[in-house]
Amino acid sequence: MVAVDTHRTPERVTVIGAGMVGLATAWFLQERGVAVTVVDREGVAAGSSWGNAGWLTPGLATPLPEPAVLRYGLRAVLSPSSPVYVPPTADPRLLRFAAGFARHSTAARWKRAMAALAPINGKALAGFDALADGGVAGETVEAKSFLAAYRTEAERGVLLEEIEHIRAAGQDLEFEVLTGAEAREVEPSLSGAIGSAIRLHGQRFIDPGTYVHLLADSVRARGGEIRDGAAVRAIRDEGATGVVELAGGDVERADAVVIATGARLGDLARPFGVRTIVQAGRGYSFSIPLEHVPAGPVYFPSQRVACTPIGDRLRVAGMMEFRAPDAPLDPRRVRAIVEAARPLLRDADFDARTDEWVGSRPCTPDGLPLIGATRSQRVFVAGGHGMWGITLGPATGQLLAERITTGRAPAELAPFDPLR
Repeated sequence: MVAVDTHRTPERVTVIGAGMVGLATAWFLQERGVAVTVVDREGVAAGSSWGNAGWLTPGLATPLPEPAVLRYGLRAVLSPSSPVYVPPTADPRLLRFAAGFARHSTAARWKRAMAALAPINGKALAGFDALADGGVAGETVEAKSFLAAYRTEAERGVLLEEIEHIRAAGQDLEFEVLTGAEAREVEPSLSGAIGSAIRLHGQRFIDPGTYVHLLADSVRARGGEIRDGAAVRAIRDEGATGVVELAGGDVERADAVVIATGARLGDLARPFGVRTIVQAGRGYSFSIPLEHVPAGPVYFPSQRVACTPIGDRLRVAGMMEFRAPDAPLDPRRVRAIVEAARPLLRDADFDARTDEWVGSRPCTPDGLPLIGATRSQRVFVAGGHGMWGITLGPATGQLLAERITTGRAPAELAPFDPLR
């Protein structure tokens, strides 16, 4: 007996979430002839897509749970100045997430997760190229100098070991090892406190807020609708139709629905069998003037601080704070970034910082995103990328659009089953 393919390509899809992941999914659905409506509780790039570091670095897109996190110890993660901060809480959901995160912060589990990420990482930059070829006006900048800088050679050894594991997972990553003096020749903004560095090749960066808005412009230009200020109350599968109920009373009907709401993904996805906790891992950023704006990103791994040239200023970003996404900005976290980065940059005016920002990265306990179908054939999810939603957004959109329109799951998505 010959099996009959009963999959029907949707004509219309509603995407919930107007960040990089949601808009990229909408764009690639349009590429396959699908009409799209994007709804967002606030607006385009209103979440973690705006103030992040803007790195397009598949070479560094690694699982967030890692052995180094466990080395901080309980006392460290409870300190507001720690690069990884878990505030004291009785929230059972956060406690479950923290316990799961700790279980996955072992070398063996990190290697398995890295092997799962390598195939989609390999498609990351090609995804941006496809958007450019399709008319998206956002610029991706080749990082001619991308430096991971350290005080000592001993500190540098952690990333060198990680690079070997990244390569063992099948992912290409070209680099060279530099002394502190060599690093300052490449990037004069580094201070004399830098004693060694690693220069990565083949990476890029963007101004993420500008890029995501230009991606939204392209979705609109192709006939898509984007509705700002449209909070979603519930999603229903009515058999032939997916129904999105908006808080204001409006209803969106489509053949399929994609949930790409970042750190709030679990609230809408849980009724459809998605049990993995998606926790807000909040990151902070601000911008500063300095005498010599770097030509490319500068990373201080030991301090977990990422710096990116945005226009004539340097965006300084960092910290991982496991907290409710709507909690107010904590000035102690901003001061912790300042104290960590000030000794490492030359002629940087941290007291003239502007654009202080906090955004919620969507993190999972195992460090792997949730991309694919739920128990409902009408409802799909795309999120949980941790720090790599910008880097992996277009590749995620490409692969998920293929899954939605063909009914067949690309092999790259197998480890990211939302029902795992």
